Amino acid sequence: MNLDHALRTTGSARRFVTEEITDSTIHAILDLARFSPSGGNRQPWKVAVLKSPEMRSEVARLVKPVWDEYMTAATAGQRAYNMVAYQPPAEVSPFPYELLDYFDKGVAVLVIAADLREIAVTDLNLDRPPIVAGASIYPFCWSILLAAREHGLSGVLTTFLSRTEVEAGPILGLPENFALAATIVLGRPEKEFTKLTRHAVETFATIDRFDGPALTA
Repeated sequence: MNLDHALRTTGSARRFVTEEITDSTIHAILDLARFSPSGGNRQPWKVAVLKSPEMRSEVARLVKPVWDEYMTAATAGQRAYNMVAYQPPAEVSPFPYELLDYFDKGVAVLVIAADLREIAVTDLNLDRPPIVAGASIYPFCWSILLAAREHGLSGVLTTFLSRTEVEAGPILGLPENFALAATIVLGRPEKEFTKLTRHAVETFATIDRFDGPALTA
């Protein structure tokens, strides 16, 4: 697939046709994604490919309350789980989460973990939650989504499971000093993306300073 086309059409797919994703296809996707960059080329990732209905059911059970809180907050006009001004709702309402319905319909479910011993967190001592650690794990996650396109697949990256790491870790056999970074669901999309809506470059790129003039073509 042409790189320009891939970058402009790799959206988050949450609806899929029923089709079993084979181990060989998942292996091929990971074999390509492993060439993504990471700090010091430490490649701090581990991937659990969830195949058994029991494991998928456990992950769905853990994720659903996190989704419910997310949607309850969003309905009230909040950016749920933001690091600056999030106020958890007093009561959480249940919301349907269609993505979980596909867990028993042949999609691939990958849980990505990161080895914290291998990641330099250069903003660790700032007076805010650290964020740069993601630079060594999320390029790998994005590469999985791009590599999937070569096989006619699309998917979505979610981080809801990470909120349940204390409970999910033992269930998944999460090694010591590893963190749950993402869950990626891959499948044959119900509908192919042809055009994504994104902000224009001029709205987010400026010259010399973040309050400088807009960068134009």
